Amino acid sequence: MAVRSDSVPALAGVFRTYGFDGASLAVISEHTGLGKGSLYNFFPRGKEEMAEAVLDQVGAWFMTEVFDPLRVESVSPAERITAMFDAVAEHFGSGNRICLFGAFALGNERARFGARVQGYFDAWISALTTALECTDDPAGLAEECVSTIQGALVLSRALDDSLVYTRLSGRLRDRLLARMEL
Repeated sequence: MAVRSDSVPALAGVFRTYGFDGASLAVISEHTGLGKGSLYNFFPRGKEEMAEAVLDQVGAWFMTEVFDPLRVESVSPAERITAMFDAVAEHFGSGNRICLFGAFALGNERARFGARVQGYFDAWISALTTALECTDDPAGLAEECVSTIQGALVLSRALDDSLVYTRLSGRLRDRLLARMEL
């Protein structure tokens, strides 16, 4: 028997592929294997509730796997930064998957999900700032890092070359680690 949480990863794939506006109920039904009745049973408010569930799940993953570990003071800052880059590469398929929060920040979805989008980026920058406190400009470096990762994802997709993400994130990681040694 299908449960709501089982459909969320498939919904994430639909929103990554088609965007919020392009994800019709027919497309969602096809990709989740659920009929419209089941979808409305799981998500009574429809597509908006589906997107909220996806953003909540992705946000929770980032909190557990990226943001919280960046704040663990018993681990060296360099290890926290390295772990962040590894986790982010895993989540984004080394540049093969878009960031839903980034996509929702750019499109019409921002009007509906702006607070969630802003919360995600604020949390990432804040956690990363904590890990970079040993540098001369932790907040500036954190903003630069998050924006570079997001830009690398976009450029990788635009050029259809995931190695762009791998190269850019690797150089960024190396630069941050070198700044921490100064």
